[in-house]
Amino acid sequence: MKRKIYEQLLRWKNESAPETALLIEGARRVGKSWIVEEFAKCEYRSFVLIDFNKVSKAVIDVFKNDLEDLDVFFRKLSEYYGVRLYEGETLFVFDEVQEFPRARAAIKYLVEDGRYHFIETGSLMSIAENVTGIVIPSEEDSIKMFPLDFEEFLWATGRADMVETIKSHRRDLVPFGAVHRKMIEAFREYLVVGGMPQAVSCWAETHDLKKVEAAKKRILKLYRNDIRKHAGRYALKAEAVFDEIPAQLQEHDKKFRLAVIGADARMREYGDAFLWLKDAMIVNVAYNSTEPTVGLKLSAEYSTLKCYMADTGLLISHAFGSNPKALEEIVRRVMFDSISINEGMLIENAVAQMLVSQGVELFFYARYDKKDAKNRMEIDFLLPDAQITRKKHVSAVEVKSENDYTMSSLDKFRRKFGQSISAAYIVHPGDIRQKDGILYMPIYMTPWLTGVSPA
Repeated sequence: MKRKIYEQLLRWKNESAPETALLIEGARRVGKSWIVEEFAKCEYRSFVLIDFNKVSKAVIDVFKNDLEDLDVFFRKLSEYYGVRLYEGETLFVFDEVQEFPRARAAIKYLVEDGRYHFIETGSLMSIAENVTGIVIPSEEDSIKMFPLDFEEFLWATGRADMVETIKSHRRDLVPFGAVHRKMIEAFREYLVVGGMPQAVSCWAETHDLKKVEAAKKRILKLYRNDIRKHAGRYALKAEAVFDEIPAQLQEHDKKFRLAVIGADARMREYGDAFLWLKDAMIVNVAYNSTEPTVGLKLSAEYSTLKCYMADTGLLISHAFGSNPKALEEIVRRVMFDSISINEGMLIENAVAQMLVSQGVELFFYARYDKKDAKNRMEIDFLLPDAQITRKKHVSAVEVKSENDYTMSSLDKFRRKFGQSISAAYIVHPGDIRQKDGILYMPIYMTPWLTGVSPA
């Protein structure tokens, strides 16, 4: 399964190793272990993979007792795993390193030694129990791994030709015409299957949606168990937020309303629960930027947010999995009918998912003014431009799940903040076109929307 992160691993190997180790963070079952093992097999003469989920006491003792003599440390690991070590050509993989934080702390000394390269993989890396008592090594670079985006999904399902077609049309801004329907059909598959590698592999190999659903349900169960096991004093609140996500996304404006959980629920009490779910990379959170004329973070209102599932395929299973008939109906409608009606939550969730996978931090704009209608508006996503000019530095993105829609919010937003807006996009089920300074982009083109960078 081809993953974009592979190129980042190569860049680290060629430019930064052995001066730094590399930490790959990602949600459980997102494919971290698999991609690193493939990388190790292809790019190194030998590798040692230490899985801290099932590591033996003998290996733990090596970390506890032999770090002061690295000759002994490396010799014992070489003998235990039966792997010959080559200076500059051997990679050590510390898989699920959060299970043994002491190994992460040891990176400082192992990198300073300079003989070998080191990659760590982990989930829940920032929660207290995984960093307590250790110093985070400054010799550690980090990257994040996400579920497959639509481009990777097309690669995995044998449709790389579609990727080249989309890139060509994005470059020339030429409508797809008859090909558009084929692209939409492929995107419908992506919505239902999602981007978790197990689900995508199952779909590519069997095209059996029941088996795909079983794979997704196992992942959701794992996430729920992680919340209960690792969220500590936030566990009850984090699980309550997790359970409420589908219902909140079905609302028109998608903003998360804590009052649904409890009449007395307040963001000051639940804020840490949202942050825990975000750090676990189970969800993607978007914050309201109240003044997009300045940096989006500087004007962020963190008490007003939207909470998306990190994978849209998991969202479908999460929302409808307890009702097999409802699940079958929603899958049928998404796969074989038009993307419309109640599927708005799926479309916006998928757009959020694909933007995050491009390294974008999510912000939106929402304002409600009882007295002045021209100040009432909502913009689904605000994207910081890759190159900031003196004034224009934000792109506005509206997401539409149907072909018939209004643009009143976008029109008002452009009038109010026109001096700060470099581009306006409508992501919709229709074909590509340009009109009145707005670029209308098919939903499946989201990974190629615009040149964006983290806020």
